[in-house]
Amino acid sequence: MGKTLIEVVNLVKYFAVYTRGILLRRKIGDVHAVDDVSLKIEEGENLGLVGETGCGKTTLGKTILNLIEPDSGKVYFEGLDVYETLRSGPEEKKKYLRRSMQMIFQNPYGSLDPRMTVYDIISEPFVIHRHIPRDEWEERVYSLLRLVGLEDYHAERYPHEFSGGQRQRISIARALATDPKFIVADEPVSSLDVSVRAQVLTLLENLQKEKKISFLYISHDLSSVRQITQSVAVMYLGKIFEYGPTDEIFEEPLNPYTIALLSAIPVPDPERKINRIVLPGDVPSPINPPSGCRFHPRCPWATEKCKKEEPELREVRKGHFVACHYAENFMKGEKPLPTVQQ
Repeated sequence: MGKTLIEVVNLVKYFAVYTRGILLRRKIGDVHAVDDVSLKIEEGENLGLVGETGCGKTTLGKTILNLIEPDSGKVYFEGLDVYETLRSGPEEKKKYLRRSMQMIFQNPYGSLDPRMTVYDIISEPFVIHRHIPRDEWEERVYSLLRLVGLEDYHAERYPHEFSGGQRQRISIARALATDPKFIVADEPVSSLDVSVRAQVLTLLENLQKEKKISFLYISHDLSSVRQITQSVAVMYLGKIFEYGPTDEIFEEPLNPYTIALLSAIPVPDPERKINRIVLPGDVPSPINPPSGCRFHPRCPWATEKCKKEEPELREVRKGHFVACHYAENFMKGEKPLPTVQQ
């Protein structure tokens, strides 16, 4: 086991929902975006975070970095309380945390300032943190551009002059400008062509190996998650449903939601039969999540127990955590008989 870099403990983030209007505006509920999430990321580890749209993946990533204020819970970076330090810690430690924890945003078209040149975008962290001498800024910008597969002359251009893949490379270069130890990569290849996607994934993989950077890699692309991560967490309606080593979860998933999710991965073999599980209905509203197990209205094997009791995320194998009452049944190859009307 390596040294723990990031530890998330019982993290909660709700968003209040109000009625329309100004004078008679009142609160009618909460969106349960992140609901009691705990996980760990080791030094030099890539942790994949997967799940359907709207399950809280991006909110979790932003809340870990304190880009969104949490309602409760703790995040520790190298044992340092992130929220407490950023709230009232010494300025030196605040800057250290901000330098060490960066984010690659999902949309390369909206995350770069169109009024700034690439040189200004990448060198802005140098201006803020002053961790590099002024006379080294220019060479550092050029070396970062070369690192992500761009040329020195690109530094004088503006974001609108680049393709989506090139913009994402600029975003990666900006994130690397502070020499971070941890990066939240929020679907960094979702808007890119397949060929460019492969290049960016290879780049992230190489950065993780060469610079020992830890990543929280958020993605819908399960194939890329398997390619570049060592661990994976499966999220549904704000909660972690399964969490453990990537190969183990992909080969033998023990939560019905994970099983259904992985069955949707396309296989490049027309002769191979795929037991695809099509889930009924839509994802329930995060404003009013179902009682008991949140997945039970769509689960093919749900029982009355699933409807009434919420399963605890527990360790069923070394390093493999599952939130399902019947994880042991799936381990034995048995399926519980459904008793809940679908």
